[in-house]
Amino acid sequence: MGCVAMKVKSKLFYFWEILIIILLNILIIAVVSNSGGHVQTLSKTGSSGSEVRQIQTRLKSWGYYKGTVDGVYGTQTKNAVIYFQKSNGISADGVAGPATLRAIGLPSGSSGSSGGAGGYGENDVALLARVISAEARGEPYVGQVAVGAVILNRVEHPSFPNTLAGVIYQPGAFSCLNDGGINSPISDSAYKAARDAMNGWDPSGGAIYYYNPAKATSSWIWSRPVITVIGDHRFCS
Repeated sequence: MGCVAMKVKSKLFYFWEILIIILLNILIIAVVSNSGGHVQTLSKTGSSGSEVRQIQTRLKSWGYYKGTVDGVYGTQTKNAVIYFQKSNGISADGVAGPATLRAIGLPSGSSGSSGGAGGYGENDVALLARVISAEARGEPYVGQVAVGAVILNRVEHPSFPNTLAGVIYQPGAFSCLNDGGINSPISDSAYKAARDAMNGWDPSGGAIYYYNPAKATSSWIWSRPVITVIGDHRFCS
């Protein structure tokens, strides 16, 4: 009988051991879910997938990456990331960590709405600020906000893509993507202007276009009705 009792105790111990392991796994999953839905990962040498492909696509469009957009984080991608990091004052380790992804305008593994403005996440703030800085550097602050507002107005307009990235990367939409201005360091005022625009300030009066009369070469843009003039920019419907 002693042996039988020992076997029963052994089985009970094994049962409770398995149950505790299962409960611990459930607890870990719950903690991860409550902290943002997933565990943060980093793109680095050896990584592959859609995030790497997006990194390559954007760095290639800005002139940092010369290789094939294949979704594989190899030496060329690492060198392009280092080049981008050095150009933007980020620690140049060749790893696409949170700071690098924010500068590129991609999700960084944290909650998308944390610390953002108007329902947008910090990644969106950084992307909008990058364009504002490139397109409106030297303009009065209200003019910087107005440029941000035009971009956001396009997101809501049926004639344009319905996402921030879609509007910004629409071919031919912004000269800074063609002349390299998008690669310049982002000014502090551009971050503030991006947040003000995302929080609803629209000094452009609802405009969906803007141009500098001294630089505009398209005859079509001159035909657009002018809503207001701020600094060197005319804002149009």
